[in-house]
Amino acid sequence: MFSKANRISGMALSEIVQLSEAAGRLRAEGQDVLSFATGEPDFPTPAHIRAAATAAMNAGDTRYPPTAGTAALRKAVARQAHGTQKAENVIICTGAKQVIANAFAATLNAGDEVIIPAPYWSTYIDCVQLFEGRPVVIPCDATQGFKLTAAQLEAAITPKTKWLMLNSPSNPSGAVYTAAELAEVQDVLLRHPHVWLLSDEIYEHICYVPFASATTSMPKIQDRLLIVNGVSKAHSMTGWRIGWGISTPELIRAMTTVQGQITSGASTLSQAAAVAALEGGVDHLESRRRAFQNRRDMVCRTLNAITGLSCAQPEGAFYMFPSCQALLGQALVGGHRVSDDSEFCRFVLEKSGLVLVPGRAFGMPNHFRLSYAYAEEALRDGLERLGEVTRLR
Repeated sequence: MFSKANRISGMALSEIVQLSEAAGRLRAEGQDVLSFATGEPDFPTPAHIRAAATAAMNAGDTRYPPTAGTAALRKAVARQAHGTQKAENVIICTGAKQVIANAFAATLNAGDEVIIPAPYWSTYIDCVQLFEGRPVVIPCDATQGFKLTAAQLEAAITPKTKWLMLNSPSNPSGAVYTAAELAEVQDVLLRHPHVWLLSDEIYEHICYVPFASATTSMPKIQDRLLIVNGVSKAHSMTGWRIGWGISTPELIRAMTTVQGQITSGASTLSQAAAVAALEGGVDHLESRRRAFQNRRDMVCRTLNAITGLSCAQPEGAFYMFPSCQALLGQALVGGHRVSDDSEFCRFVLEKSGLVLVPGRAFGMPNHFRLSYAYAEEALRDGLERLGEVTRLR
């Protein structure tokens, strides 16, 4: 009889993936479904990046890669990274998610604590628990800009704390930590030298305010800092599965040991494409950032015009994280009343065919996440559907 391992007994596919796959099945059945559930840019991978992969394939670059990544890509990452980095400080992984998994597999022992501000990307919690760590979730609501304060961090640290995780720009809130705010976090961590910082900066190039990297904003804790980044979001390369970690050579070697037993390294063709993304033409970064900003402005304005919804303007990434709390318990279309964010999202899907992700998936109930990484026409259609079904009766 099959029996799951205890380490995954409470895990399942993320609610985001479940909703996206459900939307695909409904479309296949002929239903009019519009999904704003996934964080995947609608832009194509730029032509020069695709061409680099084709050239690598035609040149026979199809054998096992070096476990920590090709020399060309590790050097390219080191060159474009904030601060002074070397190739030995870089590991290339099969997506940024594997960077996080490798780090926790290499460092967490049973019962080690990882501080995670909420709202958070849902994978963070499961990844900590997969390696027998204990997530310590700190609620950071809209009144504080969805950002962790130094006082909250100080109160959460214990002798068992191993890591603090920050994500800036944030998925799902779009919050961006300033250099001054990161410096305050550094001051706390200086008093607790056993705590490492994992800074997820995957949305670095989709930022509408000045971006501050932990590398340059926290110079006094460089010996216990892991930067997570990749090409998926900014370069529209989600399917190429390339992410990287930048840290001390000791941590990189430990993560490479883990990777050697799991994937043996990332695809050589994808790594060749990533080199082109970092060192080829980058004009698309600014033009696409402006496009996302225009969508943000339109979506935020429209959401806040819907009675019962309220949404802070995100400073980065391509997500809205509105509150639907004022609609809970109210009579909506058809006299239907919803009691929480999950029920609200099910109601919207049933009545309009629009897929949203409930805030509970990100550790903050009574909100929902809407991705605006979609064409403007689709966004306007979805917002019209949302406004129609949430009209109070």
